[in-house]
Amino acid sequence: MKASWMAGDFGKIAALNRKWGEDFVDRLDLKPGMKVLDIACGTGNQALPAAHKGANVTGVDIATNLLAQARERAAAEKLAINFIEGDAEELPFEDASFDVVYSMFGAMFAPRPERVAAELKRVCKPGGMVAMGNWTPEGVPGQIFRATAKYLPPPPGLQPPSMWGVEDVVRQRLGDGFELKMQKVRARAEYAEMKPMDVVNLFREWFGPTKMAFARLDPENQQKLASDIEQIFANANNHPSGGMSHDAEYLEVQGRRK
Repeated sequence: MKASWMAGDFGKIAALNRKWGEDFVDRLDLKPGMKVLDIACGTGNQALPAAHKGANVTGVDIATNLLAQARERAAAEKLAINFIEGDAEELPFEDASFDVVYSMFGAMFAPRPERVAAELKRVCKPGGMVAMGNWTPEGVPGQIFRATAKYLPPPPGLQPPSMWGVEDVVRQRLGDGFELKMQKVRARAEYAEMKPMDVVNLFREWFGPTKMAFARLDPENQQKLASDIEQIFANANNHPSGGMSHDAEYLEVQGRRK
């Protein structure tokens, strides 16, 4: 998992979607001084907006190259954020350490969701909040996960990450001891003057999991997978003048610890 996320340079993808993190954090109603944990923080798209609101932010990720970029961004914006290496399945923090614990498009990819759910709940203070942004199975990212699994089936028993985007599944994983509120959000992805295959190639080069998936396939299946993903982007394309844009659906979860 670590090697997958350190392949390529996810920062080049994350830079296109910074507003998603800002909007996600805006809906959490953070207050100055709150202790906030951003799990699978990547390059800081959610951590930096929280720090700008005066929160005391810690970001944790398994990918050290992404943490380095997050530290550079925080330094450039003169933000004091503690970025550390760590695993969503085994967080290096004491019980009930944080007022708000969240993860956007991050912890959902850890292979053992039951351990992730337990850790999210464990480090959250009584009365605190756990929040997630998780791709749904029906949205464009979820469709791409399915297309990839057709050529690279996951190991037996490993659940697709997009199951975190199903409300009933989230209730089963996080509902015990938490009052949950969920809504589906459509985030607009813009790719300037690109065509659908240009976006496929963008992800093949820079998005670690996609880069690693293609590397595991022979040339024939690489071409087939690229064509399948191109078709998904083409079907979703709603750019008004021949470029490439689409709406990416995710499930936003907010859970208040009782």
